[in-house]
Amino acid sequence: MVLVRRLETECRDSSASRRPSYLNLAATGELACRARELYSIYRRCRLCLRQCGKNRLRGEAGECQSTSRVRVSSAHPHFGEERPLVGRYGSGTIFFSGCNLRCEYCQNWELSHACEGQYITDRGLGRTMLGLQAMGCHNINLVTPTHYVPNIVQALRSAVAGGLRIPLVYNTSSYDSLEVLRLLEGIVDIYLPDFKYMDGDTAGKYSAGASDYPEVAAAAIQEMYRQVGDLVTDEDGIAIRGVMIRHLVLPQNLAGTDQFVRFVTANLRPSTYVNIMPQYHPAHRASCFPELSRRITEAEFRQAVHWGQQAGLTRLAV
Repeated sequence: MVLVRRLETECRDSSASRRPSYLNLAATGELACRARELYSIYRRCRLCLRQCGKNRLRGEAGECQSTSRVRVSSAHPHFGEERPLVGRYGSGTIFFSGCNLRCEYCQNWELSHACEGQYITDRGLGRTMLGLQAMGCHNINLVTPTHYVPNIVQALRSAVAGGLRIPLVYNTSSYDSLEVLRLLEGIVDIYLPDFKYMDGDTAGKYSAGASDYPEVAAAAIQEMYRQVGDLVTDEDGIAIRGVMIRHLVLPQNLAGTDQFVRFVTANLRPSTYVNIMPQYHPAHRASCFPELSRRITEAEFRQAVHWGQQAGLTRLAV
């Protein structure tokens, strides 16, 4: 434990002055190239593992219910996120409308299923990022960004020209394409993925047939970890780079928490930042499934945390 603390201190000291990596890509022109390449994917959309093939540039909606016009539900400093993201002035969250996973129990179903929100141009999205930075936010937290990655990267270009200098947080369900994640290398400094299920049948039942979710999420999170590694914070404990994994505990261990924590220690590192979350409550269509129609018990949450400790995770946020 002493060694872990010393290594964390050294990482903070060496990284405190690090600029967001996207500034390097912007300076070389690579950011513009990535934006063009990502926009080309809209012609036959394969941004996520739904691989719907819709021409979203022509106004066809993908399975995410979205075209190439970005919709935003809200944007504001958020103080309910993980402590390394929130700091003193909040995480600058941008909530996007639509979703490629569409969970039956989604607690933000008005955004993900009903697609509440307003259309905004890419330049307008860039101005939104700058506005959050002006409020003092420590990062730009892109909530459910997968289906709008081309717009986000294009918006980032204009935001950088306007003076954006804080990290991007890619806050995702992890139903992400490896092709797209690799195009985000050097753009995203902080990945905030969910790992929702360890069983394909469970994923298919509760997330619109996405029975390949466990292997897709596993591959996506390993790619994110390859790019940015363990969480690194500055001298004030504010996140500047790294992976932070969220895992929502479901009733009757439907999420497979015991398998999830073993996956992290076996495929990443025990020092990976993991947030085991107890806040599940029945929402949207959860009442249609008896097993999801209640909150988790205190005993279920304690068991989940115990599994994490037993697996050897050293950076558990609960």
